[in-house]
Amino acid sequence: MAARGAASRKRRVTRAVATFLDALGLPPEARRHPQVAATPRRVAEAFLGEMVDGYGSDPAAILADGVSRARGDLVAVTGIDFHAVCPHHLLPYRGVAHVAYVPAGRVVGFGQLARLVDCFAHRLVIEEELARNVAEALMRHLGARGAACLLDAEQLCLTVRGARRRSARAHAQCFRGQLESDRGLRARFLQLVATSSSSSRHGTRGEPKR
Repeated sequence: MAARGAASRKRRVTRAVATFLDALGLPPEARRHPQVAATPRRVAEAFLGEMVDGYGSDPAAILADGVSRARGDLVAVTGIDFHAVCPHHLLPYRGVAHVAYVPAGRVVGFGQLARLVDCFAHRLVIEEELARNVAEALMRHLGARGAACLLDAEQLCLTVRGARRRSARAHAQCFRGQLESDRGLRARFLQLVATSSSSSRHGTRGEPKR
């Protein structure tokens, strides 16, 4: 049943993209070009399989498989690559996410934090909401005492249209719980982010820190 539903959805998206291309008023020779003929199918596959597949992911399930641990110190993963789609113009954006939390009895694997970012990034979402969704999911579903998410991304809405500032980077951040109230703890996380960003600029990547 699920397979039939996915196939039907793909067919509907393929037809919709074909209609969109027709509505753009492309010259007939451009619309019939071999590189464009299969575009509706490719766009459907890309959006359903890689761009908005996050709607099928459950943050609670991603964070469910944890390990019990007494109240612990800061856990952080920096430099998580991500991509998302802006809901305003359906243009993609990409960048890196930096995620941290303060355990309150349970910790999860670093890979689960990356999956959590993808869960929310692979939707139609603005950067500010993405940062907030990640931090709040750690508070709600992991029971963290504090959580944070910082994003640094290239927004095509800013770089290829509108203002067209090709070197601009957009930043969003969200702090919750102890990472919002404890200035020293927040400063430690921000230092990890700064170290990671500096390492990336110089061609190296820092190791995730616990």
